[in-house]
Amino acid sequence: MFPQLFQIGSFTLHTYGVLVAAAFLAGLLLASRLARQTGLDPDRVSSLGIYVALAAIVGAKIFLLLTDYSYYSRNPAQIFSLATFQAGGVFYGGLVAALATAAWLLRRWGLPALRTSDSFAPPLALGHAIGRLGCFSAGCCWGKAASLPWAVTFTNPAARDTVGVPLGTALHPTQLYEAGAELIVFALLWRQFRRPHRDGAILGLYLVLYSVFRFAVEFLRDPAGRQFPFGGPLSTTQWTAVALVVAGAWLLARRGTSKAAAAS
Repeated sequence: MFPQLFQIGSFTLHTYGVLVAAAFLAGLLLASRLARQTGLDPDRVSSLGIYVALAAIVGAKIFLLLTDYSYYSRNPAQIFSLATFQAGGVFYGGLVAALATAAWLLRRWGLPALRTSDSFAPPLALGHAIGRLGCFSAGCCWGKAASLPWAVTFTNPAARDTVGVPLGTALHPTQLYEAGAELIVFALLWRQFRRPHRDGAILGLYLVLYSVFRFAVEFLRDPAGRQFPFGGPLSTTQWTAVALVVAGAWLLARRGTSKAAAAS
């Protein structure tokens, strides 16, 4: 929609990059605040957030290459192209890499894994909502053609050249669907975090809520370039969502001592 904020000579400031940076900073500041409220070291939690964010970026890119393997296997030079570099990647790939990195660092630093993860769940939802606005500005992650009153039409050639979004066609604004869903998830997680809860319950609620939303939105995404394993109608992302719903449900169902509500 508005992929570039401005351009001076060969330098271009992309809206997506600005919003992703804003999402990261907002999430990091909120995670530090929630960590302090639950008796965790906010500096250590902030450091954890930085390492996990770097892992998420790498994981999202790797997952992008895997889910669109047929394209990149035919065009290997595109792996290192500007378009691939600027693409946001696949969120679930970033999430899996982030969780794996977090698990390793939590163990190494002696932080309580579930309580620390709970402090990151609301910031993750908030940051992701902001990041999806970046996707919308860039034109990536676009939806199927639609004739709805709220359908959007991309017209900026820079968006097409960078991420391949079709121009002049009314599409489902799947980026905005997901941003709105993440804001709802954030509000619910924030509300629950301030109430008594077991360690891991906030993370579990996030995994269930977001994965259900993402599973549904995937049906409205343009299927071009996506993988549908097992010969069925579900994409790789949807199968990942199913697995994370199971993991989240397990966290919600596990027994444990409830923690006092966080202070304001």
